[in-house]
Amino acid sequence: MRRIFGILALLLCVCSGYAQHTRLEDLHGKTILVFTPHPDDEVFGAGGTIAILNRNHNKVIIAIYTNDDKGSLDPTMSRERLAQIRKAEEEKSEAVLGTPKENILWMGYDDGMLEYAPQPHLVEQATEIIRRVRPDVLLSVDPGQWYARWHKTDHRMAAFNTVDAIRAAEFWLYFPNQKLQLGLQPYRVPEMYFFYPSDQEANYSVNIDDVMDLKIKSLTEQVSQFSPAEKSYRPDWDANDLKAVADKLKSLEPRKDGKLVETFRYADDFNEE
Repeated sequence: MRRIFGILALLLCVCSGYAQHTRLEDLHGKTILVFTPHPDDEVFGAGGTIAILNRNHNKVIIAIYTNDDKGSLDPTMSRERLAQIRKAEEEKSEAVLGTPKENILWMGYDDGMLEYAPQPHLVEQATEIIRRVRPDVLLSVDPGQWYARWHKTDHRMAAFNTVDAIRAAEFWLYFPNQKLQLGLQPYRVPEMYFFYPSDQEANYSVNIDDVMDLKIKSLTEQVSQFSPAEKSYRPDWDANDLKAVADKLKSLEPRKDGKLVETFRYADDFNEE
């Protein structure tokens, strides 16, 4: 039997009931770890779900791969200034969803450079986070075969690196220094939900009707990422611009059976065949 490691196909639960014991949005008192390529991707992909998880008294931890220090069209902006702006915006954005800033982990990589980060250090770093946090559920960008080819660089690498780290975290001989020197034990992630799935591979959705306003408010805390601040930075909103962006964001949210939803690809294991 051939073992398939890392980024290869995940075993999907496509039956109507799935294998999880409790629906994601019904979890209480659990630890949820979210890996995101940039500050704001987790909000675009799963902001409503994060708000629900926080409302249900789960502990949500956000691990951010990059500092997003290039995401501006303003010719007067510097990378150092933008990184500071993006950090402050992310903390405000997640606070709207109920995540305290002490639950935000910055992995520290430059925007657009994740694919060129030292290997296997990047996997080791994510593996350490998983072993420290020991999440009941992990959320990340979908590495699925249909969508991954269209991901931009940091999205691709964050998706692939995270599933490699999920796999490595189970086996202590991957990065044994973490056990021998740091006292971190191997850990198997029980359940995974991948946001930004393709339509072909999405197999789970969360109704976010009740928290859509929170998601929009959270997103619009990321002022620098929207026009007009993206082209000429300002730290606040003109009321008309804010309304236009909020209306646009709501119109783009997927719907299922007349309800606003966030879609995921659910998996609870890797394909070992």
